[in-house]
Amino acid sequence: MGVAYVKGLQGDDLSKGVIATAKHFAAYSASEGGRNCAPVRIGERELREVYLYPFEAAVKVAKVMSIMSAYHDIDGVPCTASRKLLTEILRNEWGFEGFVVSDYGAIGMLKSFHFIAKDLKDAAIKAIKAGVDVELPSIACYGEPLLSAVKEGLIPMEVIDKAVARVLYVKFRLSLFENPYVDVEKVPEILDSEDDRKLALELARKSIVLLKNDGILPLRNVKTIALAGPNADDPRNLLGDYTYTGHHDLEKPAVKVVTVLEGLRSRAPAGVKILNARGCGIVERDEAELRRAVEVASQADVVIAVMGERSGLSPRAITGEGRDRALLSLPEAQEELLEELIELGKPIVLVLVNGRPLNIEKFVDKVNAIIEAWFPGEEGGNAIADILLGSYCPGGKLPITWPRSEGQLPLYYSMKPSSFKDYVFKSIEPLFPFGHGLSYTKFRYDKLRIEPERVEVGGEARISLEVENIGDVEGDEVVQLYVRPLVASVTRPMKELKGFKRISLKPKEKVMVEFIIHTEQLAFYDENMRLIIEPSTYEIMVGSSSEDVRLRGILELHGRPMVVKRKKKFFTKVRLIKSS
Repeated sequence: MGVAYVKGLQGDDLSKGVIATAKHFAAYSASEGGRNCAPVRIGERELREVYLYPFEAAVKVAKVMSIMSAYHDIDGVPCTASRKLLTEILRNEWGFEGFVVSDYGAIGMLKSFHFIAKDLKDAAIKAIKAGVDVELPSIACYGEPLLSAVKEGLIPMEVIDKAVARVLYVKFRLSLFENPYVDVEKVPEILDSEDDRKLALELARKSIVLLKNDGILPLRNVKTIALAGPNADDPRNLLGDYTYTGHHDLEKPAVKVVTVLEGLRSRAPAGVKILNARGCGIVERDEAELRRAVEVASQADVVIAVMGERSGLSPRAITGEGRDRALLSLPEAQEELLEELIELGKPIVLVLVNGRPLNIEKFVDKVNAIIEAWFPGEEGGNAIADILLGSYCPGGKLPITWPRSEGQLPLYYSMKPSSFKDYVFKSIEPLFPFGHGLSYTKFRYDKLRIEPERVEVGGEARISLEVENIGDVEGDEVVQLYVRPLVASVTRPMKELKGFKRISLKPKEKVMVEFIIHTEQLAFYDENMRLIIEPSTYEIMVGSSSEDVRLRGILELHGRPMVVKRKKKFFTKVRLIKSS
């Protein structure tokens, strides 16, 4: 995903595009207590195999030209002052050719936050020696303090020259000296075009995940639909924190954002009545609003409760950068509204608009269906309406493991064998597993083949299977390939995702999906921190989610262990072959 994102931004010709910045380098998501900027305490093996891996792929495969150093420290060393991260690994090991920028104010934070620098001059010296080329958003440290350090002989001019050269190299690649300006008059013409709206609708539809459905969806033969909840008719709340609107905490989006209410009203069949009453705010409770929503819902055949979060950087947002939460439940006002709606005994579809998994365990058995819409953007309301009404068949899958409670965290699909132990009053099992997502059709997996079944270390194998849409509507399936060694020199996860492919099939249509996996993709860091491919017996698992494994097989790796000096193979190749 990171590689695709970088390639999409940078394009094939940098002189006609922009550069991407991969951030935050590195392990920013593994902070203590899940708090923004908090310390990270992980071993080097996990750091390299899990958290550095996507950055390495972005550098080696996508040729990303900018990296942003993170705020936090790893085992006591702030990332912005880490020569190991920014020079030894990023440049010397991976061959990174671009420049490194600091996160906003991160260099000054070496003094004010981490207390490893005595003043801004000392902070500048530590950062530029580590490999930070550009200070953002100003030159509080790389201005007068750095200049003084150079004049005093505290930093060699060669270090400054290298940083300047790296920035100039990228600017030349971008042709900024030949074409330094954009034509601002043309900006309105190229923003929010018809093609943009079509793409936004496609992205929203494909990203939405159907978590639960007892058969109520798609909606059929209903005369009255009631919407309730703070995110049913609020365009602002369909946008994430790094949109212009969310970043600046604006109430009115800069472009037209279609709400769920608007989407249903424009897409529902003639004669279907759409009612709406908010019931509460994101966190605000209002008794009159609550009673009004319950009254409106009592008149409907089905209730759509659109709930969740507001994303942004301000105190009014409850998710987004720096908006950390100790509890993952819906805010009390929303839980109260949902409980009141459930008491009506009406069929209820819970639609979540949010940025993180929410603790909804107490509601999961009380509602008829659950849709995870994330922050679906300007066409989000239309996309949600299309899925509710059945004009689009959901096919999205969870890119996370959904917990039952906060006490399970961190929770992920690739746990070690020793992690599978229940709590006294709680199961270790997630509420919804990684890769989970329902559809309005069904898919059959068959005819698994592994060729060859015995491959030499350093070779590759082809894993193929047949997938058939055995339902009555066209739909998408995401075929997922998981692998694990039965014996290894260090403990390994019970399963690791090694490939996936989203396919679209008409009713009764079949396709052969072939994964071509190189044994280098099975490499891991051994006891001596060597990246190694070990001969072993590997279990092959293919399915619709990390827990819904449909087919299993065995791949034998034989020969001598092979140390990988410089990783080259990152991804499993996938081919689709039409079945007869």
